[in-house]
Amino acid sequence: MTPFDWKDIHAAIWRASQKALRPILHTDPISAADLIGVDEQLARLNRNTERFLRGEPVNNALLWGARGTGKSSLVKAIFNAYRDQGLRLIEVDRDDLVQLPDIVDGIRDLSYRFIIYCDDLSFESDERQYKALKHVLEGSIELPPPNVLIYATSNRRHLLPEYERENLDARPVNGEIHPGEAIEEKIALADRFGLCLSFYPVPQQTYLQMIDHLFTDFSGDRHCLHILANRFAIERGARNGRVARQFYNQFDPAELLTVAPEPPA
Repeated sequence: MTPFDWKDIHAAIWRASQKALRPILHTDPISAADLIGVDEQLARLNRNTERFLRGEPVNNALLWGARGTGKSSLVKAIFNAYRDQGLRLIEVDRDDLVQLPDIVDGIRDLSYRFIIYCDDLSFESDERQYKALKHVLEGSIELPPPNVLIYATSNRRHLLPEYERENLDARPVNGEIHPGEAIEEKIALADRFGLCLSFYPVPQQTYLQMIDHLFTDFSGDRHCLHILANRFAIERGARNGRVARQFYNQFDPAELLTVAPEPPA
């Protein structure tokens, strides 16, 4: 399944059409120094990854929360930090999770440590790919391999949609509310991720720190730059690292002339 040497290839992506892993030669070079406002999440995922590399007990990780807040970037930064220590990364699309047991079988006996990376993970009510994910997370009659860990990102805390009608199945037991079977099944999937890291929309101050980090070499009026960056965020309807990067990519210095000077005090 892997016609390449993991000594030279550090990352790969599963291609369902070829039923094979395709090596990635040019990975995103993002590092922890490029991440703003996620210090706590970074520290916790660092600890988990270091334990994994030492062969100690670890947890699969679910990074969930608002869009564009650095979930995927954090996973890639962790990979870049430890790739020279034997860490390898395999990206698997949500729709290909049914192949996950076969993918894991192909790497379980290798000496490297593998993170299976699932980006933007979520399921609809009638989908069953998550059953293959549950199999790898906790195993069946065969224990999960010690050299495989799953890091997933999602906008949903419980990965599956939750409907108001499902709460009607809740029942009181000795004065306590117990959720119905539908809710229990959805919570059970997310519960298999022992490490859950939450990401929330960033405040304006953090957003502007992201802007300053991207515009390190900017020598113009930084106050005007911030005004333009805030305008862009309002137009996009969000403040986060993704929006900051998009502003950086389209920035035209001529736009600074559109910022009206502040009246004298």
